[in-house]
Amino acid sequence: MKTVKNWRFIQSHDNRIDFECDERHSMHIFVLEHDIIRVLFKNNGQFRLDKTWSIAPDGKDVPFEGRERMSTQGFSLPDYDCTDNGDNVTITTDKLRLRVVQGLFLALEWEHNIAGQWQALARDRKTGAYSLGVKDGRVQHYMARSNDDNYYGLGEKTGDLNRKGKRYEMRNLDAMGYNAETTDPLYKHIPFYITRTQDAAFGLFYDNLASCWFDLGNELDNYHEFYRSYRAEDGDLDYYMILGPKVSDVTKRYTAMTGGTFFGPKWSLGYSGSTMHYTDAPNAQEQLLEFVNLCNEHDIPCDSFQLSSGYTSIGAKRYVFNWNYDKVPSPETMSKGFHDAGMYLAANIKPCLLQDHPRFNEVKEQGLFIKDSEFDQPESSVFWDDSGSHLDFTNPNTVSWWKQNVKEQLLDKGINSTWNDNNEYEVWDGDARCFGFGKQIPIRLIRPLQPLLMMRSSFDAQIEHQPNLRPFLISRSGCPGMNRYVQTWTGDNRTNWNSLRYNIRMGVGMSLSGLYNVGHDVGGFSGLRPEPELFARWVQNGVMHPRFTIHSWNDDATVNEPWMYPEVTPIIRDAIALRYQLLPYLYDSLYAAHAHHEPMLRPTFFDHEHDPKTLEECDDYLLGRDLLVASVVEQGQRQREVYLPDNVHGWYCYYSGQWFAAAQNVVLDAPLERQPLLAQAGSIIATSSRLAHVNPQSDTQRQLRVFPLQGRGQSSRSIFDDDGESFAYQEQSFLKLDIVMQCKLERIDLNISKQGQWQPAYSSIEIILPVNETRPVFVNGAALMNNTIQLDSL
Repeated sequence: MKTVKNWRFIQSHDNRIDFECDERHSMHIFVLEHDIIRVLFKNNGQFRLDKTWSIAPDGKDVPFEGRERMSTQGFSLPDYDCTDNGDNVTITTDKLRLRVVQGLFLALEWEHNIAGQWQALARDRKTGAYSLGVKDGRVQHYMARSNDDNYYGLGEKTGDLNRKGKRYEMRNLDAMGYNAETTDPLYKHIPFYITRTQDAAFGLFYDNLASCWFDLGNELDNYHEFYRSYRAEDGDLDYYMILGPKVSDVTKRYTAMTGGTFFGPKWSLGYSGSTMHYTDAPNAQEQLLEFVNLCNEHDIPCDSFQLSSGYTSIGAKRYVFNWNYDKVPSPETMSKGFHDAGMYLAANIKPCLLQDHPRFNEVKEQGLFIKDSEFDQPESSVFWDDSGSHLDFTNPNTVSWWKQNVKEQLLDKGINSTWNDNNEYEVWDGDARCFGFGKQIPIRLIRPLQPLLMMRSSFDAQIEHQPNLRPFLISRSGCPGMNRYVQTWTGDNRTNWNSLRYNIRMGVGMSLSGLYNVGHDVGGFSGLRPEPELFARWVQNGVMHPRFTIHSWNDDATVNEPWMYPEVTPIIRDAIALRYQLLPYLYDSLYAAHAHHEPMLRPTFFDHEHDPKTLEECDDYLLGRDLLVASVVEQGQRQREVYLPDNVHGWYCYYSGQWFAAAQNVVLDAPLERQPLLAQAGSIIATSSRLAHVNPQSDTQRQLRVFPLQGRGQSSRSIFDDDGESFAYQEQSFLKLDIVMQCKLERIDLNISKQGQWQPAYSSIEIILPVNETRPVFVNGAALMNNTIQLDSL
């Protein structure tokens, strides 16, 4: 590996500026947007991988075989200036100015609107910024760092939300029972992070699927200034710099650039049951259907159940697309039992066939496996206490085989959704050969791509099977772009209070990294069963995440179920009831994630970055724009100190309606029966009184919980709803309420207009105000009567 030191300006062509480096390499700088600049190196003038599957800026999906790496399609490609000054080249947009300096380092400045001048934003390390491995393909990028900078993102990472001073590795692993504070690496490959300086924020996305390392201030070297680094074992050095200037701007721009968030069905936001125990049992079908009965008996609403892989077992091992008919005599009957109760089913599927799989030879003869690096045979890897071979989703024949089996073995039998699991592709023969759509690729270059193409194959199968329904999928592993297809979670966590605390920070970090539809295994997946207090607190936290699933494989053979402890079952029931009450708000937040790239989970600084207190590590987060969740993560805690971000107008206790001034610490009661929850003043929260599984036809009541400004002022909100399952919303079949709230000392005015052609089952909306609010309410100029608005009057 050699440091790249010298460059020569070649040309500025359209929105690409070309350089020759050290007489052998090429460097291309792309001006993609006024606030996005891309830097790409060709090692010896060649790509290591000439396609990308992560970049999809125009809202259209990437071709299955990948997007040409040089493509700029979907970007606006604005005008810019390029000036060659001999020993430096300056590239200027309306918002960014990049200088390429001899010795090869880049310096980036941004146009500070308030200061009215260019200000430093980022700079490469002057003493060696770029290194390329001519023989082994390794790449390195070093940047200068300031001790005042903070770093966020990198997807699914343990520990604090601020990554400053840490070193991280991305090498997809099945890290069952991980320590949520310290374990690294984990399941996902998200080489994107945000730097927040004292004045602005910017993002760095490295479009490379090879295993890599980020050092954000852990390493020191006396011969260099303070630096941070990115290193990859192979692949192309291809990175995007995204200006904020706020953290929220960076996250939304990056998420849009990688294709946005898929708009799943409304039922996917309901409670989803799961446990390894049921499907591992010899009478699996009986136990699964008994779960339905127990939900009814304990008055627990539920929308879906996730079938763990035990339904595929032969003996103690698991075999994808194989039904164990001794355990599950009739999958169709089982599916019908769930459907009759209003529940959907998601089935676990894995991309590796064990060597004694009944269909192993069939798949081998068709050439659908990744190939060994030396011999003309499938690669062999450790998988589920045996060895097996991984399916190669860069082979179109594999994709066809997979989709056919998803349809025939699952969807035709009444399964509604795919749970794409154990898809980390731990193939450690780095030269194992992937088909590569006809151009052979070593697995080390595309390991995280395989789960991405796996979930896309499952996605396409579901679309083809029921083209009028929005699919719902789950995946544990993946890379940038997985946000276009699936809901995800933080993997097989360990049952303890520490996991509860640090899973929160993991989820928020994933949200800052473009993975918005996230959650955790509530109660803990591995270890001993959670004791009653921990279980209650975990459920209270879990209902405030996009994914709410109680899942377990407890070491003591117990099962995490809502009714597992009679003494806290009422508390669990109330927490789940709150979830269903807030389902319209959650669904509107999912739509905002899809349509406007707004994360559903947000650190408190996401909307309040001007308040330095919000940058401190804490256990609080925002659900959507308006709800502040203060989870209780300490045993025995019955009061909770909460910092209320400076939003000018204050916050309300969601339960009591008590108002608190912003920018202060308050101590709130936190009895075991509930955790603190606050609503932002000026917010309007859509809720439902239907505490049952999602059924738009039966959802006949709707409320708007209005939290007014205390004095004078104005706020606005838009609230979205539709049939919850089809694509008809793309053709104006939706209901959108645009609400402007004008607060005066003597009255509150709600000016409401509606869009869309969809007619919900509810014909009126109840307005609910805090109990101490005495000002009269007027809707579109008329006094509110009986606290009710008729939709047809809008």
